[in-house]
Amino acid sequence: MIEQLTVYFQHPETQLMLRESGLMFLQLFTELTGLFLLISFAVSLINQKLPAKKIQGLLGARRGRGYLTAAGLGAVTPFCSCSTIPMLIGLLKARAGFGPTMTFLFTSPLLNPIVIALFIPVLGWQLTAWYAVLALVISIGAGALLQRLGFERYIKQQLLNSNSGGKCSSASETDSGKTGGCSETAPETQTSCCASSSKPAPKPSKWREAWQESWELFRSMFPYMLVAMLIGAFVHGFIPAEYFAEVASADNPAAIPTAALIGIPLYIRVTALLPLVAPFVAKGVSLGAIIALVIGSGGASLPEVILLKRLFYWPLLAAFLLVIFSMAVIGGFSFNWIAG
Repeated sequence: MIEQLTVYFQHPETQLMLRESGLMFLQLFTELTGLFLLISFAVSLINQKLPAKKIQGLLGARRGRGYLTAAGLGAVTPFCSCSTIPMLIGLLKARAGFGPTMTFLFTSPLLNPIVIALFIPVLGWQLTAWYAVLALVISIGAGALLQRLGFERYIKQQLLNSNSGGKCSSASETDSGKTGGCSETAPETQTSCCASSSKPAPKPSKWREAWQESWELFRSMFPYMLVAMLIGAFVHGFIPAEYFAEVASADNPAAIPTAALIGIPLYIRVTALLPLVAPFVAKGVSLGAIIALVIGSGGASLPEVILLKRLFYWPLLAAFLLVIFSMAVIGGFSFNWIAG
């Protein structure tokens, strides 16, 4: 057994796959760490400047405008499936509408200016417009349906409430009506209602506070990110593109759902897949199967699922994957129908 493993790992092809996996891990580590800290830092600053009530008003679930705003926010944020997580956490902490927040999660990696700009020369205006409409309609519809079915109860509240401790609560809370930590009978000379000493600690600057919050969030998510990056790098290095061309050939009636299933575990940006459209078509892969792969791998990935497991319980996580899979399958069959 040991000899067989030694021979396998000494094989030139295995060495190449290990090298590809190692390089992919370094790329993922650098990219995701930097993006996670940068985006969570920016979201923390926005939350300081923009009151939670304002965010709730813009992204409320009671009016349809909140869904359109969330879709527009996703369309202008060129994030990959994993780098949407800090923004998602920021919206959940601000108590934005659940349905619009899920709409943002669906649209951000699939419908942004970079993706649309690359779709046009590859697929043309007509198919690009169809892709944009499809992604927009399904994302809004799925967000509204999950809101209607009450899937908000499957969000884990521990991480969202982790930064609420240590701050002095107000005497009365509008949501719960409970008395906070500040006593109404406190002496007038006391400058800080929750401080034990007469001289309160200086309040950190908004930049330092944003950095502390983003760093704490990064620390809590890093174990999940590390596992996600290792799995993503392994899949990238050991699953060649030729495998997809074999299982998703045009003569396979199950090519589109198969392509969607293959795409979801992968961590591949939509922008990285679009240049492969012509080579895949030349190898006999149908356009519908390629679109299913693009939507499946761009809208979800195994690394993203690992990170979302930190936020979602299994029913919501399964619903998220079902939406992406359904969007990929519908998109694949509709593209084949349009392309004739």
